[in-house]
Amino acid sequence: MNFNRLEKLSNLVRYYSLVSTTAAGSGHPSSCLSAADLMVGLMFNNVFKYRVRQPNYHNNDRLVFSKGHAAPLLYSLWAAAGAVKLPQLKKLRKFKSVLEGHPVMSFPYTEAATGSLGQGLSVGMGLALAAKMQKLSYKTYVLLGDSEMSEGSVWEAAQLASYYKLDNLVAVLDVNRLGQRGPTMYGYNLQTYQKKLSAFGWATVVINGHSWPDIMRGFKSSKKNQGRPFAIIAKTIKGNGARLMANKNGWHGRALKSAELKKALKDLGPVDLKFKGEVAWPAEKVAPRLKAKSVPRMKYKLGDMVSTREAYGRALTRIYPRYPNMVVLDGEVGNSTFAEIFAKKYPRRFWEMFIAEQNMVGAAVGLSRSGLMPFVSTFAAFFTRAFDQIRMSQYSNANIKFVGSHAGVSIGADGPSQMGLEDIAMFRTLPQAVVLYPADAVACEKLVELAARHRGLVYIRTTRGKTPVLYKPTEKFAIGGSKVLRQSNKDVGTIVTAGITLYQALAVADQFKKQGKFIRVIDLYSIQQLDKAALHRVARQTKFILTVEDHRPAGGIGEAVAAALAPYKARVVSLAVNKQPLSGQPQQLLDYEQIGAKAITRAISRLLKSYI
Repeated sequence: MNFNRLEKLSNLVRYYSLVSTTAAGSGHPSSCLSAADLMVGLMFNNVFKYRVRQPNYHNNDRLVFSKGHAAPLLYSLWAAAGAVKLPQLKKLRKFKSVLEGHPVMSFPYTEAATGSLGQGLSVGMGLALAAKMQKLSYKTYVLLGDSEMSEGSVWEAAQLASYYKLDNLVAVLDVNRLGQRGPTMYGYNLQTYQKKLSAFGWATVVINGHSWPDIMRGFKSSKKNQGRPFAIIAKTIKGNGARLMANKNGWHGRALKSAELKKALKDLGPVDLKFKGEVAWPAEKVAPRLKAKSVPRMKYKLGDMVSTREAYGRALTRIYPRYPNMVVLDGEVGNSTFAEIFAKKYPRRFWEMFIAEQNMVGAAVGLSRSGLMPFVSTFAAFFTRAFDQIRMSQYSNANIKFVGSHAGVSIGADGPSQMGLEDIAMFRTLPQAVVLYPADAVACEKLVELAARHRGLVYIRTTRGKTPVLYKPTEKFAIGGSKVLRQSNKDVGTIVTAGITLYQALAVADQFKKQGKFIRVIDLYSIQQLDKAALHRVARQTKFILTVEDHRPAGGIGEAVAAALAPYKARVVSLAVNKQPLSGQPQQLLDYEQIGAKAITRAISRLLKSYI
């Protein structure tokens, strides 16, 4: 085993990390230097298998930098492999450089966008699950920092990786003792990390992260491991190799100045910039071949009483043959989200993620990065605790479909802890995300299939209670569309709504029609992307618009409609959930929050007096 070769490569990536961060004027070189030996030992000693010129090859090993602030080390490793040139490294963190401050997908060797700490192990778990599903032999390696081991999402991932016996997942824990502002929780107490990971069912080894024999022993042990995930717990020195920062506080996010760089490079000694490392070739494996098949038509009749959450489960089961890359994840509420319908029919395409929503979303990112299409379901309210993972998923170009059930006060007696009242606003902050809110079973099934057809993030909001089928199975829906359910050439005003409150609006419009007063009703099932043309049309043709929603006013349907109509100076009045919700019956709560038929009637009556 040629340790001299590894030492030369380690010095080279340290050189690249220091030079690139000094050129950038910012970064985290000390964090790069602590993990440099570990990562060189992984990539350049027949452990890591990868086609360097084919970063998208399906059986390449995966490397996730959960400690994303060490991105210069990631870039330097690939420079040592011959995939990145020094002039490119010197553009680190510059505007429009693919080498951003933390890894993003513009750099072709990035597996997932990281930098928000605590998420990489979940992503790695998803990548490892995908390998098992697709019968591929690649391994997933995740570089973790000791500071981020305080994040709960790390332990959510640790317990589930053990539960699913992911022996193709290797965590490399860089224990350099120093965090951003001082010592980490456990410092150099490596036995604590070992005990905790062992208690979670992981095989572990403790090593000196700057000793080549130790590093090779760690990776050799990981290759022999079977039946459970493996963790290499490495004692390292932050800033190792540069004496002015080594093992010293205050250097976490600080790049060296030019004079300091000269001293640090002198510490490194001679560096051969022409020297390159070789990455081992992965095993040849046939790429998974999935064949789409025809699917049966849905079977609903007008007036059938079916909840949209149940229609979601039915839709997954019905359309799966057409979308065979689909996988379904649920947060141990499958009997409420009705994901269990799919789980019973296709158990090998379903993953129970238990009540750990942050890890569920992170794992979905990993599955998506492997070419699979995850549908992820839980109560709408519970997605809020995973919003950081959802937010980060957009930077990984993830193709994930989120489905939140039990939306709004209409869920009834369970009370406010279970009511999704902020979910539309949350997903609307993601500019490329699609937000859909079906009112009946037909719309829900159609929108589930549209979500499957759409590449990117989609959120579907489903309702707990049963609602009558409004649409025929032949009805056509589109992302960015809407439906006009009540209309005449005498319409004075328009109600714009979606989901459960659509039924309240229809009842009100029918009552006013009996009085000779005509109100248009629009089902705005696509909240983002929005049917702006339809809204502009009603703004011209009717005198006012009333929005109604079972959601908080901030970020909801009312604000979306008002923003779309701002150039038209249209009169938009909104009804939304403004009070603190209570337990009660669904109609009681709709009335209490003044979004039920009675409140809509009062609001329309006031508006009619203003315009007639």
